[in-house]
Amino acid sequence: MHFTIASLLANFSEDKFVAPKVLEKKLGCDDPESQRELEIALDALERIGLLIKERGKYRRTSDDGLIEGRLRCSSKGFCFAIQDTEGAEDIFVREHQLSTAWNGDRVLVRVTREGRRKKSPEGEVKLILERGNPSVIARVKQTEDGFRAIPLDDRLLFEIALEPNDLVPDLSTVVDQLVHVNIRRYPLGGYLPIGEIGQILGSDAQSAPALDLICCKHNLMRQFSPAVRTAAATLNAQLATLDLSDRQDLRELVTITLVAPGQEPQVAFSLDPIDAHRWHLGIHISDVGGLLPRDELLDRTARRLGMTLATPELSLPLLPQELERLRLLPGGDRAAISLLIVINTAGEVQSYRIYRSCIRIDACVTSEQVAATLALGDSSGDWLRALIHLANAVSEQRQARGSIEVTPADALSLAYADEGLAPAIPLPRVTPWTSLVILANELLARHLAKLGVPALYRTQPVPELYAVQDFLKLCQNLNLPLSLDNPSQVTPHDYQRFMAQLATSDLAAVLQELLLDKLKPASDAAAALPHFSLATGEGYGHFCSPLQRYTDIVNQRILHILLTEGRDRRGPRAKERVNLGESSCLEQVNWTVFTTDTQREVDTLLNELVPHLQERERQTYTAWKDLVGLQRVRQVQACIGEVRSGIITGVQSYGFFVELIDFNVEGLVHVSSLKDDWYEYRAHAQTLTGRRNRLRYRLGDRVEVLIKNVDSYRQQVDLAVMSGGSQATEEDLNGASDNGEALPPSEDDAPENL
Repeated sequence: MHFTIASLLANFSEDKFVAPKVLEKKLGCDDPESQRELEIALDALERIGLLIKERGKYRRTSDDGLIEGRLRCSSKGFCFAIQDTEGAEDIFVREHQLSTAWNGDRVLVRVTREGRRKKSPEGEVKLILERGNPSVIARVKQTEDGFRAIPLDDRLLFEIALEPNDLVPDLSTVVDQLVHVNIRRYPLGGYLPIGEIGQILGSDAQSAPALDLICCKHNLMRQFSPAVRTAAATLNAQLATLDLSDRQDLRELVTITLVAPGQEPQVAFSLDPIDAHRWHLGIHISDVGGLLPRDELLDRTARRLGMTLATPELSLPLLPQELERLRLLPGGDRAAISLLIVINTAGEVQSYRIYRSCIRIDACVTSEQVAATLALGDSSGDWLRALIHLANAVSEQRQARGSIEVTPADALSLAYADEGLAPAIPLPRVTPWTSLVILANELLARHLAKLGVPALYRTQPVPELYAVQDFLKLCQNLNLPLSLDNPSQVTPHDYQRFMAQLATSDLAAVLQELLLDKLKPASDAAAALPHFSLATGEGYGHFCSPLQRYTDIVNQRILHILLTEGRDRRGPRAKERVNLGESSCLEQVNWTVFTTDTQREVDTLLNELVPHLQERERQTYTAWKDLVGLQRVRQVQACIGEVRSGIITGVQSYGFFVELIDFNVEGLVHVSSLKDDWYEYRAHAQTLTGRRNRLRYRLGDRVEVLIKNVDSYRQQVDLAVMSGGSQATEEDLNGASDNGEALPPSEDDAPENL
């Protein structure tokens, strides 16, 4: 279909009917075939009771018995529906109750048996909302019934019937080859799914090109369709003659775009002194949200992609390069959202004002050119030095409240450029002016939050205490005594201090990455919630990367609504008006700035977008992490048979995990390879201890390991320990607790003979 059931249902609410014509526009159903698909889907959803139809329009009906989740299956056929709500129970789904759903599909499940004791509730799939595998990597085999594709992912428990196409007219030529298969039809009744080959990857996953493997595995779109590129060229021509007279004219400001590697030219700066201690700082953002036509082809494409994947090896843009007029480059006027700030030399904001503006870019400067200019040491770098001084002062203000902005080791690149060190989509390098981008995001989001305006706010929960405590135990065993200020909670100040302390260790790159891995992912929410890494609870959001994230486009559109349609006075009889773009209005406004209809429209839009954008971010991050992991594992693969150093990062009953210091890759030493003794697992102490030799393997122990085998596709490294570990004491052998008290073996702590 041209749309998913999930995207269709996202357009409905229980209190408002929607006409099919409205759905056709929102979903891009502009041809008879897609319109017929929409008609069939609406009819089916009405029949199963998810929609109610009246006078040709539809609305959603509630069914508390149906639970939405994403299906996660094991290679043995055990499947669970994982709910999005944190802490919600996973629902076990038996194989005969999957209703042709696959691993990764988003589904609606009806609970058939409530959970009890330690057993999960059971359920059955009633509806597949969105397929998680529009394509698969598979190996071709020939059977009596024809040619079949066997997925390489052993969690996909099915075969695909292959049909010839223009790329592979004779399927016998690709038997035993690894291929990328596009699914043309999913299972129907007792019939197999049908697919066709989109790309031939070679004889095995170990030798297939890394970029091809990742793009196929995650179904990444490496180029835009001709229709999208044509639409982009058409819009770009229209923008060249766009009338910007209704915007604030800021063309007299000297405005320079600064661009880091992997970033789009979408943020520019102006800087003028007021007096010896204050500056007029301008942060100008490309107004993609105001210029990109809503619900048309380009907008639907950007919404579907969600965000850019940018690495040194691979760049998958959000919008086509033909949209040059959306990029803040010299030559002609540009539409922008401008934030003009009065700021002192200590980095303290005194006031600001938000404009829909018209600007003119005087220069576009890369980070390399910035470094070269500053290296000259002459007056040509004065403007840049002043800007970077302000950026450093702003960063120091944030760090004083606890924001995690300690520069990690060079081997790490786990951060948004504008979101501290939260593990998320990476950009190659945090630039000196990044702090000002974070400032703009903070001010704009806080402005909306204090006015009670709904938007896509950014939130990050506090890390799990037990996960951080495990890391501290690892560091303690490495003779790095780190501790929490308050043993019962984790704070941003703790992380800030840990990052600084670890920077002096010879294992800085490994340990800092392990520490950052304990952070929970940041995500979008329709309410202003705390953000751990940035140490703020007043609201944070993304506005400054509209050419790389759809979230920023949405937030820019909400700013437009505020500035052009917001209620700037209490009521029609009130004489005094306030400027809703000025910081001073936050002390004056005590009324709702959006009308009831506008508020409802924005709320509906956000409720529709939040799950989709969260899922797209998760998928993009997974693809990036997969690419980095594949590149690292292939380096390990070249060293099979060699002995390398590592530290133990996890201990389980079946063995222990070792982080290879030279590669930042984790491998497993399986307990079956420990043949020198009989090892017991103690869960409380997280150790494997030999009965006779008293050799102990625990968190943080240094070991020398032999690289035995590498599966690069699954990114699994098999290791064998050669030396290392530590000697257990009598206290350890007697099961003593951390405070020296003898503990009786409990059900969880009883040693397990291996």
